[in-house]
Amino acid sequence: MKQYKHILITFIALFLSCATYAQVKFEAKVSKNKLGINERLRVDFEMNKDGDHFNPPDFNNFTVVGGPNQSVSNSWINGVRSFTKTYSYFLSPKKQGNFTIDQATINIDGETYKTIPVKVEVTSAVQVPKDPNDPNYIASENIHLVAEISKTNPYLNEAITVVYKLYVAPNTGVDNWQEIDSPRYNDFWSQNIDMQGQKVQTGTYNGEEYRYLVLRKTVLYPQKSGKLEIEPLSLDIIVQVPTNRRDIFGRRLTTQAHRTVSAGKKTINVKPLPEAGKPADFSGAVGDFTFNVSMSKTELKASESFQAKVEVKGKGNLKLIKLPKISLPSSLEVYEPEHNEDITTNLDGMQGTISDTYTVVPQNKGKYPTPSISFSYFDLKTETYKRLSSNEFVIDVLDGPLNNSSSNAVTSNNVKQPVVLSKDQFAFIKTKTNFTSIKPTYFFKTKLFWGSLLLPFLMIPLAIVIRKKKVERDADVFGNRIRTADKLARKYLSNAKKALGKKEAFYIAMEKALHNYLKAKLHIETSDLSKDKIKTLLSERGVEADTINDFSSIMENCDLARYTPITAVTMKEDYDKAAKTISLIDKQAS
Repeated sequence: MKQYKHILITFIALFLSCATYAQVKFEAKVSKNKLGINERLRVDFEMNKDGDHFNPPDFNNFTVVGGPNQSVSNSWINGVRSFTKTYSYFLSPKKQGNFTIDQATINIDGETYKTIPVKVEVTSAVQVPKDPNDPNYIASENIHLVAEISKTNPYLNEAITVVYKLYVAPNTGVDNWQEIDSPRYNDFWSQNIDMQGQKVQTGTYNGEEYRYLVLRKTVLYPQKSGKLEIEPLSLDIIVQVPTNRRDIFGRRLTTQAHRTVSAGKKTINVKPLPEAGKPADFSGAVGDFTFNVSMSKTELKASESFQAKVEVKGKGNLKLIKLPKISLPSSLEVYEPEHNEDITTNLDGMQGTISDTYTVVPQNKGKYPTPSISFSYFDLKTETYKRLSSNEFVIDVLDGPLNNSSSNAVTSNNVKQPVVLSKDQFAFIKTKTNFTSIKPTYFFKTKLFWGSLLLPFLMIPLAIVIRKKKVERDADVFGNRIRTADKLARKYLSNAKKALGKKEAFYIAMEKALHNYLKAKLHIETSDLSKDKIKTLLSERGVEADTINDFSSIMENCDLARYTPITAVTMKEDYDKAAKTISLIDKQAS
């Protein structure tokens, strides 16, 4: 009796273990439940069975600085298969408080599974342990972002520059970076300077030798006085830091760490322009300028036109300047001016020329004086106001009807004046043409007409054949599945080529390409893939042992690459090796 009871207990235990193993698990794991605002949080969504349509949560109150990184573990131990697939994210908190990582969802075998929400507490900044062997500490000591400002107490509308430099210690490398926060220049007129062709330079930071790269140069013109803040530029950087481990050749190995750097807020104290000596017509020009008014001609006939040009040239806030209006006698018809700018912006600010060009048409014979106009600006060198005046001109209209008006009053072109039109006002308009008739052409009963009419009937047999082939292809379910997998393999291999130089994206795309290729070639699903089974199936198909070993080594490189430093040269070699190996398998497999 005891023997039967023992057998029953064993059977129940075996049944429960099998049921437990068959149970699907999908859960969220965090690296820590309490962290400082200056720390990173890793979130892993782990499942024990492959699925589709993975949807992560929104990660409110966090910035995603890394991920999603996908890893797959597939092993056989004593005939028992163990499968784990993980999606990993690296998060940076935006503020302090208690937050919840919401549910992620995935579809496994037609069922939707959800993770349990995870609560996380974000505290104030914590002190980074000064462990010389800690990659995060090494990265914090070796990477610095600095904002250099040319002047912190400028005048209103005086140009200042902000140059952002990323300093990197000689024994440290930077794989990639992305902007987390971009500065917004409130209360400033701003323009970024083109940064193409920048090279790494050497310099000093806190008295030590560093390499640095200029990331951004911006020219600012403050638009109001007082204390103005420049918001910080913040970057998330992937850093390669040295370790105490060495390879078989004695070279020091590196490890990867994430580092968030910020240039910090900067405060600018903007001085107002002095009131003493400010001209009544001052419009806000600040810098060093010349002023000129010119006429294209001063002698002409009535109904002819000439151009009057008002021009300011020099260095300063040219794009923010309002040019003075020209004043001309009311008997001259003045059209709206054409505004032109020829301005370049560099670290010294704006330089160039702005101008307004007026088209003027006199209607009557006579002499028309054009009075002088003035332009005022604040000179930064002398810190005083200066006034520049134009020359006076006399426009002499030699031919045309006499002006019956008793006076030639001077007026600004702001007010439209009545103009007496002469009989020659529209003399420049042509009233005769040189049109010639052309021979009409007809489309009806031409070769093109008959060809267009018969073409639809000729296409009917071809359409029937194409449709028949399509029906046969659609009915080939097994073949369509193989062709789809083959297309995916080529697609992912193409994505891997595009991602050369970006380690994680490259090896994820490479691994997907290899998996889809196997599905197309060996007619097996991804969940059945294991190293031993791959080798057996390839060998049974007649693939040579060297080719099989090459394929296995590529798969191993995809797994190891996420945890070891990889250069762009190594990635290119792995890509070429994968393309060559796939080609060999196609030729050798029966």
